[in-house]
Amino acid sequence: MTTVASPLEVAPPPPPVPITSSGTGIANLPNQRHKIVAKNGANFTLMVCGESGVGKTTFVNTLFTSTIKEPKNLTKRRLKTPAKTVQIQITKAELEEKMFKVKLTIIDTPGFGDYVNNRHGWIPIVDFLDDQHEKYMRQEQQPCRKGVMDMRVHACLYFIKPTGHTLSPLDIEVMKRLGSRVNLIPVIAKADTLTPADLAKFKQNIREVISAQNIQVYSCPIESDDETTTKRNVNIMAALPFAVIGSTQDVVTSDGRKVKGREYSWGVAEVENDEHCDFRKLRSLLIRTHMLDLITTTEETHYENYRQSQMETRKFGDPRSQPNENAKFKEEEEALRKRFTEQVKSEEARFRSWEQQLLGERDRLHKELEQQSERVKELQAEIDGYYYNQRDSPKTLRK
Repeated sequence: MTTVASPLEVAPPPPPVPITSSGTGIANLPNQRHKIVAKNGANFTLMVCGESGVGKTTFVNTLFTSTIKEPKNLTKRRLKTPAKTVQIQITKAELEEKMFKVKLTIIDTPGFGDYVNNRHGWIPIVDFLDDQHEKYMRQEQQPCRKGVMDMRVHACLYFIKPTGHTLSPLDIEVMKRLGSRVNLIPVIAKADTLTPADLAKFKQNIREVISAQNIQVYSCPIESDDETTTKRNVNIMAALPFAVIGSTQDVVTSDGRKVKGREYSWGVAEVENDEHCDFRKLRSLLIRTHMLDLITTTEETHYENYRQSQMETRKFGDPRSQPNENAKFKEEEEALRKRFTEQVKSEEARFRSWEQQLLGERDRLHKELEQQSERVKELQAEIDGYYYNQRDSPKTLRK
């Protein structure tokens, strides 16, 4: 675990309310709460999900202005035999700013979407999310709950490849599964590879698919007593899905400014320029303005939904069922059942054909037998007639 500086903004404590003889002092409760929170700090768990090469590691390091995750060595990646399943990598760090500490946990999913057949690639990710809810629920049920380990994911950034078209079937399937379990935030990776017109069209296509497929995505509270806060929240949510540029390198712009960004022959794509990408809006959503809401939503919505569903379907102390394990073989089972049914139908059709042939052959033989029987009768009649004619003839009588 490393301790690094971060862009966290901590609101100053409210001014102490003087205790007067006319009051009981309950107005001092916010000051007490602030001291407790400032002393204990906070835990925040962020999951980044997407295919390899979309810039997840670079974005995380850019977001927290420090090397939280070491960049992957491309040479080693080519030489290393790829894993057969999606992996879960956990990175922990401690951020400190203005005497306030946040214990940060980054969950990465290497291997996701990297195979020719990505069917059921979402299962390890979904199992990890459910396992964290399950572990926390188990710890809550223990007599002693000191030192509870909380690894519940508060936000999941799903990185979408900048194809310029729309969501892929894999994206739709995974986002459906994640949206019901975690605060899902769709992110368009490497926004500097698209023109402004293509990016706007791409965003609109993604919004339409999300709406048509009923995918649950995180939406921050909009209304506020402060009009400025309300406008800021509206502006943030209007940018969904967030188009981001990740870069930890300092570049110099044409006007001499030193900024984080990427340098091209046509100019500089700035990370913290709202005209270039939505990085600042996403950072504000994750850290500066809505981190507490993400934590609260995880606690009061996603965890409670899991807890309620589990307590309705199993007895106290029973282990959790593994529906996703069965899902791995569901399609294979259906395919085998379909294949078996088709083979049975094919054999039945073949047997019916044989039966029809046998019945036809039986009828033909019966008909031939009847014809032969008739022929025998005719021949017997001819023989009898010939015998009687010979017996009654004059020559026979003279003898």
